[in-house]
Amino acid sequence: MPEITSSRRGLLALLSAGTAGLFSARPAAAASQATDEGACLLTPQAIEGPFYTDPRLVRADITEGRPGVPLRLRLQVIEAGPCTPVDGARVDIWHCDAQGLYSGYPGQGDSRSIDTSGQTFLRGTQHTDARGWAAFETIYPGWYAGRATHIHVKVFLDRRTVLTGQIYFPDALNEFLYTQVPAYGGRRAERFVVNANDGIAGEEDPQRRAFCAVKEERDRYVASLVIGVDRGADAAERTDRARTPSGRPERPPPGGPRQGPPPGFGPPRLALKDRLAALVPGLSRRP
Repeated sequence: MPEITSSRRGLLALLSAGTAGLFSARPAAAASQATDEGACLLTPQAIEGPFYTDPRLVRADITEGRPGVPLRLRLQVIEAGPCTPVDGARVDIWHCDAQGLYSGYPGQGDSRSIDTSGQTFLRGTQHTDARGWAAFETIYPGWYAGRATHIHVKVFLDRRTVLTGQIYFPDALNEFLYTQVPAYGGRRAERFVVNANDGIAGEEDPQRRAFCAVKEERDRYVASLVIGVDRGADAAERTDRARTPSGRPERPPPGGPRQGPPPGFGPPRLALKDRLAALVPGLSRRP
């Protein structure tokens, strides 16, 4: 991976100092909080979106040299209810790069003019171990118009798709990285949508079961999430992969509005006081 500054470790040390107090790590088992009956909760399904492809690449490191802040993503697949780890599950992830580009498709970037067809960066497959864990070496995802920061995930058992979901990140950390790390800067578009006003996150994951825990290590961030699946489920592909059940588009179509939040993606741009309250935990909204 190309160096982001003169020293990757130096950058992460700077980030660690800069983000102190913005967020705190929490247990990785947040997605499997026990109910009163002691059953682990099912991770919510989410739309696949328009950019899934299977590059048939079983690999832990999916960066392919894309610039950005190093991230290790750790996912534990468990069976919702009994909370038992699922061994041998296939886990696919894919996400955009620091500039909001997905590999493998035309129409990428703020101008929708970049063609990444044939490329496979930030996509890959791993299989869970006996404790249900799979891990990927990647970069912290960027953002694109109309969506909060996320990573897509699919879990397969016996060739059946048992979960299609999206993993979300703390917005205080998102904001810090996007404004302080050069790899994420220089964008034509402005970031209007955060976790608080992302229509898809609000509709499909109102209890925030797919929000990962993030901690700082010496030379990377580590994001962890426990994914509760139904072993007997068969999550059939949706007819329109780019839309939620209510018809909300996962990404505005090519040729759509370039300025401001796209239609159907929640409320208009948040006022500064509300934006800060949405980004910084514990900061109350004031008149």
